[in-house]
Amino acid sequence: MKIYLAGPDVFLPNAIQIGRQKVELCARFGLIGLYPLDNAIDLGAIDASEQIFRGNEAMMNEADAIIANLTPFRGPGADGGTVYELGYMAGHGKLCLGYSNEAALYVDRVRQFTAVTPNDGQLTDAIGMTVEDFGLADNLMIVQSLALHGHAMVTPQQPPADIWQDLSVFEACVRLAATRLPPTS
Repeated sequence: MKIYLAGPDVFLPNAIQIGRQKVELCARFGLIGLYPLDNAIDLGAIDASEQIFRGNEAMMNEADAIIANLTPFRGPGADGGTVYELGYMAGHGKLCLGYSNEAALYVDRVRQFTAVTPNDGQLTDAIGMTVEDFGLADNLMIVQSLALHGHAMVTPQQPPADIWQDLSVFEACVRLAATRLPPTS
């Protein structure tokens, strides 16, 4: 079975190496990892962003499942593109697995970016917007989509020393996928 490997890993300086490692981990469990940077894209083309979108969409259509790296990226929550991909796969009825190498709750991470105060039984941020506090690892739509379309979000008990290079919780997701999907022949 084919697994689409979503996440902000594609922005890492060693993105190709991380992708190879993830694909190899999938293969060890009889699964085929589809890594977005394996698409042939002309980055100099005027329509490069559309090529990337269409290439990733084609991979998602080909895949049987997704493993999404939902480690907070450039803020307190998951990467926007990865969240879109997770929603796309859930909307197509495919198996959804996700992980975060950050163990802190979403509300606690929001506190690192803005003042959060109690206000009429809710938490609000510095500009008066409500802050979700359901005791979840990320936004409820992300966490609940995983629970309903695959498996609860996988997180470590303690964050690893390098949240972008450690593949322990990714491997836990691969193991889960291998138990849920028949292996390739």
